[in-house]
Amino acid sequence: MKESQHIKLNPGQLPPDWSLERLLAKHPSQPANPDIANAFFRAGKIEAWGRGIDLIRNTCIEQGYTAPHFSYDSHGLWIEFAFPMLPSEYEMPGANKSGEKTPVKTPVKTPVKILQVLADNPEMTLSEVAVAIGKSVSAVERASANLVKAGRLKFVGPQKGGHWKVLT
Repeated sequence: MKESQHIKLNPGQLPPDWSLERLLAKHPSQPANPDIANAFFRAGKIEAWGRGIDLIRNTCIEQGYTAPHFSYDSHGLWIEFAFPMLPSEYEMPGANKSGEKTPVKTPVKTPVKILQVLADNPEMTLSEVAVAIGKSVSAVERASANLVKAGRLKFVGPQKGGHWKVLT
């Protein structure tokens, strides 16, 4: 399968006394705007700050990919991800005229993954579910809200200390 480079750029700058080596090593967090970071933390949109680089690297490795390459220059922080390209990314629609099926499996949809994870671990938070299935917290929140509306999922008990119940 072909490899493709996915490059993301953060045009922000590191703190003045920081280098790329310091960013990639163990370091205390130094958010550019601590008030915004605190607001996101209190809103439950981030579980902690200062772990993002490790989470990015570890998630890539856990999913069977190489760790991304980080570089930093006057334009900002660059992160290069090398992921396999799926046929839909490099073939024109309808290009497979032979009638052969492509050997790519259809991925399990997010709601199904959420139900599977919560059936086995009903005490997990949605942030933990997001990490477990490799989706963003917002995607898991949207999908779980739809599952609750559809009567397939229910949260039982208080917000802290409660658990999820998967309904059939």
